[in-house]
Amino acid sequence: MLPEDFRVEELLGPPPQGRGNYALWRVEKRDLTTLEAQTFLAARLGLPPRAVSFPALKDKRAVTVQYATTPHAKGLPQGVKTARLRAERVGSWPAPLSPRDLAGNRFTVVLRDLAPAEAEDVRARFALLAQQGFPNYFDLQRFGSFSARLGFPGKLLLRGDWEGALRAYLAEPLLGDPPSVRRFKALARERWGDWKFLKEAAPRGNLRSVLTFLCDHPQDFKRAVNLITPRVLSLWLSAYQSFLWNRGASRALEELVGESQGLAQLRFPWGALAVPRYPLDPALQRRLLGVSLPLPAAKGMHAAEEDLGSRALWAALAEEGLTPRDLKARGLERAYLSGGVRALWAVPREPESADPEPDELFPGRLKLTLSFLLPPGAYATLLLRLLAEPWGAGASFCAGQKGDAKNINTFEL
Repeated sequence: MLPEDFRVEELLGPPPQGRGNYALWRVEKRDLTTLEAQTFLAARLGLPPRAVSFPALKDKRAVTVQYATTPHAKGLPQGVKTARLRAERVGSWPAPLSPRDLAGNRFTVVLRDLAPAEAEDVRARFALLAQQGFPNYFDLQRFGSFSARLGFPGKLLLRGDWEGALRAYLAEPLLGDPPSVRRFKALARERWGDWKFLKEAAPRGNLRSVLTFLCDHPQDFKRAVNLITPRVLSLWLSAYQSFLWNRGASRALEELVGESQGLAQLRFPWGALAVPRYPLDPALQRRLLGVSLPLPAAKGMHAAEEDLGSRALWAALAEEGLTPRDLKARGLERAYLSGGVRALWAVPREPESADPEPDELFPGRLKLTLSFLLPPGAYATLLLRLLAEPWGAGASFCAGQKGDAKNINTFEL
């Protein structure tokens, strides 16, 4: 698939009140992660990466239009242009951009290698999901820090397992690690504790800084973890928080959806989440739209018995052996879990489905272009998974439908 087959554009809300002390940039990137774009743009502008504020992370294997802010400074260019990134200064903003400044995202997606019957089936499913919505789960891109052996490093941080967290950073392969990092980690597993050797073998950057400290303090794992780049630690914590929220949201759906509607499962590497069968009963859809769950954090969670979302979330925490007081990242100096509220259900807006066209990449097959808007934080890739084959053996997309959903090609993101 081509990066252009998945295009997303951030939509900014109205600017908050205040003087425009920050430069506002419109950034279009291709086949880059947001963190790579942040580092690259900062270098071109002569700024440290932390001075470039993106309000949200976007997929790598895509073309994305995002916004960023930097402090106003003398000599800032009007724009930056390379093969994979273009940035244009489009105005001012009173503060560094944050997720609260986003009004949503517009997606344009090309699905390829379809037979005529598959294309019409996908169009029908898309129309149904656009009308009735889908579970607002965090999708796979959020969980690049998952380790098949250690689980989520964010949980290790909350538990104060400093050596385990350090192994996750230096030696254990994580879901989102690039090949170069995996190669170094394989070496670190073989030579764990030989900090001088690993320091010489490590690529330049934070890995080497952490190992330099361990050469002089070989058992001070807690301090070594605190030397990891804060944005990495924050991503670890938010990934585990998202995992907990997904578990709570799944339990809430199980309680809301009766036997007459039926449930299917959406599979992840660490387990499955509940999804109701379609089409939804109108009364059930109204109930789903009225439920929100707090993001698990030490503060801001209601009592377990207060409402459905809170009951489900407390139960998810109990399954992990946690209570809200365990969600304070004690011992971390520059990373923590922040609170908030997330809707259980997401409904696309302005859905459009073009007529199928000949697919230039797959002769004799069709491609289908879909476009839609989603609220901030909702995952288009989750909608695509529901259009494809989410259910697993023996389940079906619609209540009363026999067999599995048809296959369509989705994206490696």
